Amino acid sequence: MAMALRTSMTSAYRYGGILLHPTSLPGPHGSGDLGAAAFHFVDWLVAGGQSLWQVLPLTGLGPGNSPYSSPSAFAGSELLINLESLQEAGWLTAADLAETPAFPEQHIDYAAVRPFRMDRLRRAAGRFFASKKTRKHAAFVAFCADSSAWLDDYALFMALDIAHQSANGTMWQDWPAALAHRQPDALREAERTHAEEIGFWKFCQWCFFDQWAALKSYANENRIKIIGDLPIFVAAHSADVWANPDLFDLDEDGQPRVVAGVPPDYFSDTGQRWGNPLYLWSAHAAEGYRWWVERMRQTMKLCDIIRIDHFRGFEAYWEIPAAAETAIDGKWQPGPGEAVFAAMRRELGDDLVDELGRLKIIAEDLGIITPAVKKLRQDVGLPGMRILQFAFGDDARNPYLPHNYDANSVVYTGTHDNDTTCGWWQSLEPPEQDRVNAYLGVRSESADELCWYLIRLAYASVAQLCVIPMQDALALDTTHRMNQPSVGQGSWEWRYRWQQVEPWHAERLADLTVLYGRDHDSHRRDELDEEG
Repeated sequence: MAMALRTSMTSAYRYGGILLHPTSLPGPHGSGDLGAAAFHFVDWLVAGGQSLWQVLPLTGLGPGNSPYSSPSAFAGSELLINLESLQEAGWLTAADLAETPAFPEQHIDYAAVRPFRMDRLRRAAGRFFASKKTRKHAAFVAFCADSSAWLDDYALFMALDIAHQSANGTMWQDWPAALAHRQPDALREAERTHAEEIGFWKFCQWCFFDQWAALKSYANENRIKIIGDLPIFVAAHSADVWANPDLFDLDEDGQPRVVAGVPPDYFSDTGQRWGNPLYLWSAHAAEGYRWWVERMRQTMKLCDIIRIDHFRGFEAYWEIPAAAETAIDGKWQPGPGEAVFAAMRRELGDDLVDELGRLKIIAEDLGIITPAVKKLRQDVGLPGMRILQFAFGDDARNPYLPHNYDANSVVYTGTHDNDTTCGWWQSLEPPEQDRVNAYLGVRSESADELCWYLIRLAYASVAQLCVIPMQDALALDTTHRMNQPSVGQGSWEWRYRWQQVEPWHAERLADLTVLYGRDHDSHRRDELDEEG
């Protein structure tokens, strides 16, 4: 039976927005963070008539600096903490920040940024814990108590991670057996031994959530909704797997028997071997999907709308033998289907839908989408994603062509996994470019011009949500790409400079927003019509 999550979309507003991860923001300390540039970006969105800011996962970074392989599905990224705010609080000095290296402005040098930022966070934590007890200390204690269900395991995991030099390749499965298997006496002893380090990681999480709450509040006050990102899988070397081994398909040593990925597709001839451990869905079902409910609850604290990455994995997922080097030898296995969403709806109730009764979830339904996957998305009531860069390699039935959209969709020129639209256009052969021009009814003279034609096409579509990567709003070439799937190094590093942003960028977006009814004035007129 289909769940009662499906909602009427006939009166739902049309929104436009920008995809930009906070690490890509300008700023003085080597990578974007939750400081002044983030608030200025909200102001820029307002000037451009936008209603949405989509980010990537806000959790910590894993191998290859990917936010999709975090050491925790619940904790925020320490590298996003704004250091100037810590100086204002009195926990860093002017001298601490005056020693900032000459970081590059248009990409992140993680090898230099990470040690610099973590050192300053340690200095700040030391001064915080050494200072007199104030309301800030009381707020920290309250945060730790409210977050203990995930924070205690995370802070201990990170402390043990440092102690056992996991950065050099050691996994938690390689720790002493008593710690790897979480024997209570060993955990209590570790908590005593590493109390100061545990306090440091809790301090960082408090700073992150406090700063993010202020930024989100500012965005919401300016009628900007945050679209977050929830990866379906978690990293093997994570507090999640270490603390909940019974929920994952592991052998007796805690090693994954099988791992996640996708079969050969648009991005790779050999598929993608992500390497994440797979869930024991029977174990999740037995506990009423509690872990998933709490994960969704935590993500909802950070975002107004949540994009679930790799939604098709809830219908069926690609299971790869852990020993396999590529994804070719995998096989499809059935996922939990509607049950996990029913549990979320049952436990989270009205918090899962917005004021119009629409679900606050977007299904990333890209890749190999079968009728069963489409049915699951429709039964649960989620909008799917439509990517214009995927639209022109087929005939008129291509589901990514705007004339095939339904309103319950989110349209993008491209995602963080795609090339920039300018780069994509320049990679096409002349016959392919001709097909794009024929559909648009134009003759593009340049990649910049074509990029804006596609942005206009996205805004004009019936899709109720329209999101444009910041790189496309600035018409940047392929050197500004955010991620290249299956390539382990060099991704997730892109940043822009405010000097690249001209006044006409926001003005042109604002014009399109008004022209195609994605502005706040159009929303207000709809409200008045409904009241009348």
